[in-house]
Amino acid sequence: MESRHRRVQRIVAATYIGIPVLLLVVVAVIAAGGSAAAWIGCVVPVLMLVAGLVLRRRHRYLPRWWTAVGGLFGGVAGLMVTLFPLAVGVWWPAILALPALIVGVVGGLALARAANRALIVPFVPELASTPYELVFRLRGIPLAAVLVGADSVTIQSHPLPRSEHQLRTYPLSSVTGTYEFALSGAERLKFPIAVTHAVATEGPAVILQANGEDWVLPTNQASTLIDVLTVRREP
Repeated sequence: MESRHRRVQRIVAATYIGIPVLLLVVVAVIAAGGSAAAWIGCVVPVLMLVAGLVLRRRHRYLPRWWTAVGGLFGGVAGLMVTLFPLAVGVWWPAILALPALIVGVVGGLALARAANRALIVPFVPELASTPYELVFRLRGIPLAAVLVGADSVTIQSHPLPRSEHQLRTYPLSSVTGTYEFALSGAERLKFPIAVTHAVATEGPAVILQANGEDWVLPTNQASTLIDVLTVRREP
């Protein structure tokens, strides 16, 4: 687990610190070709770097935040790289602002998800004994995920839920059963949360029984989710 922890934290550092540092270098190179006032542009990546250093310590065991920060930092970096050249009289990169924004967001999200995948794949029993809050994506429901904490399991439809309808949390003590199930893609699924744009998909899923309710959660990591819940539910 120690080597896995180091690998995961290297990817997290690349997300929280690497993106701002790389952006700072790019902005500094661009500013060097302009007037002294152009160096003011370095304020943005410096602020991102400071925020990244602080947030990395707070979020190091909370993968749900890695995605939000990765997408935000990546998007800001994409916009900054294409729009900041305007400060030195170069206009043509601004045409690429929208594609750069999209690429930046996707790149940041990819880094965050790579960190989460490095953390939980392949699953080892020792993982359940770590302080990490483990995240499992729900297939066919954009942004939705299952979060397994030390003593609870949460199902949420958005990385940053804004209402009680977007998440449901159960104490692990209330979970009475977990079963792996194969979906054909023709089922109409019921969820404990409000979801939008859900797409029926074929593949593995987890039947989660808690507080007398049964929920079918489509995830490609069904067996791993069951293993984590089983280990963390043990006294």
